[in-house]
Amino acid sequence: MDKAPRIQATWRWPALLGLNLLALAVLGSWLLPATRELWESANLWLFHGLNGSLNQHFLWDGIWALTSIRLCDILLGGLMLTLLVHPRWVFADGELRTALFTFVALLMVLLVIRVLFTKLANNLGWQHASPSMVVAGAIHLSDSFPGLERVFELKDRSSRSFPGDHASVLLLWGMFMTLFSRGWKRTANLSLVVLFMLPRLVTGAHWLVDVTIGGVVVALLAFAWGYCTPLASHIANGLAWISRPVLVVLQHVPGLRQLTVIKAH
Repeated sequence: MDKAPRIQATWRWPALLGLNLLALAVLGSWLLPATRELWESANLWLFHGLNGSLNQHFLWDGIWALTSIRLCDILLGGLMLTLLVHPRWVFADGELRTALFTFVALLMVLLVIRVLFTKLANNLGWQHASPSMVVAGAIHLSDSFPGLERVFELKDRSSRSFPGDHASVLLLWGMFMTLFSRGWKRTANLSLVVLFMLPRLVTGAHWLVDVTIGGVVVALLAFAWGYCTPLASHIANGLAWISRPVLVVLQHVPGLRQLTVIKAH
């Protein structure tokens, strides 16, 4: 007997409620005066610790500069996509296409939620500039590597850094992959999320709360309303239907037709 598919269009009421309450609790921990000071202290402590490690070793600075450019974001997206559709990483052969379209659907849900949350943040005065723009003595890698800044747009400052968009995408990917992975692969997925969130924090493009409050809240809400309802599955089905003609063409392209995610099912 075939196993029931792991990715299903269904209402997951306990998880939906729990994730929304968790998002509210995370946001509340930053907004409440009793804990706001703790977050502000953690913001400065982490920024001084990470950003203060720069301007001491050229190689160290170069690593963070390279991982903070837009090209690295594209390469990171390629790595995430590769792990998502790799037949021996998390999903089995027959699940790969469904997993891919479901994650793309979750990204679409995340985009809508991010836009709405950003508007809310702007209207309620939660928006702020990145630490590299407001903390005295902040080290700017764009000044140390003007070539990277000029050609590849090195991300080390922002006048509107809340919420962390980069972090929310990574966190959403981490949630999705973690749900279906086990053991060391789960640890590896989570480690990649943490590792690739660090460059924005080291360069001062984001405060800690941009990631742990803004990014987490947006990712939790996107996962809740995308995966814990039938929404993402319905969008994924639509994407699968739209992509059929393209997949038929790709199945006749040498080198691509052998990919499991493209093969005819």
